Amino acid sequence: MSQELFSEDDFAPHDWLKISNLENIFSDNKVDKGWRKILENFSKTSVYSELNHKVVDAYTSCLCHPHPSCILKALHLTPLKCVSVVILGQDPYHGLGQADGLAFSVPNGVKPPPSLRNILKERAEDLHQPSRPTDLSDLSTQGVLLLNTVLTVSSGAAASHRGWGWEGLVEELLKAVNDLPHGVCFILWGKDAGKYKSFINTKKHVVFTSAHPSPLSSYRGFFGSKPFSRVNNVLTDLGRDTINW
Repeated sequence: MSQELFSEDDFAPHDWLKISNLENIFSDNKVDKGWRKILENFSKTSVYSELNHKVVDAYTSCLCHPHPSCILKALHLTPLKCVSVVILGQDPYHGLGQADGLAFSVPNGVKPPPSLRNILKERAEDLHQPSRPTDLSDLSTQGVLLLNTVLTVSSGAAASHRGWGWEGLVEELLKAVNDLPHGVCFILWGKDAGKYKSFINTKKHVVFTSAHPSPLSSYRGFFGSKPFSRVNNVLTDLGRDTINW
């Protein structure tokens, strides 16, 4: 009698990786209070209801990224009133151990995905500095909002949670940044991020656009765009602290 090496249960998510309700994520006291009103208002919409159903189902039925406690990590580390820079990503990395809740960031010790490798390469050439750790949380604590336009993904399935409703929440978050009394630098890499330029008051804020840092497009205008030094020059002109990239 043959015996299967693995059963379906071996690939099911553990209980601590499941989500019972997005309300628990949204009400986390780690979320900066400046963002909480936005989350509260969004949670009353029909878009939220559909998003909640789909995300809860996905995290219950299969392995998803990032860890539930990290879904709103960008809002944990960067208070709304402290935002100086916004870097807009797409959806989280879908490989095991990669997504940490911040756009383009991976935990230290994890092999950097191609887009992050290209970002670090451009940083080194732009600032004439050696490479830095792959965990970008230190940027978040300096006022860099590292926000993806979709906040969750199924393991091994890029863009699998697009169109579920995260984009509506991100629009509201960006509108709140746009309404800040001080100028902010927005870094929009690629066409997907560039679509959000319509939510930005370019008379008050500064927007930097270029090709996406992925290998498919990085040589079409990302390399040589010098986003890090250019942002710091603008922040100096605005009288705000520069970023230690």
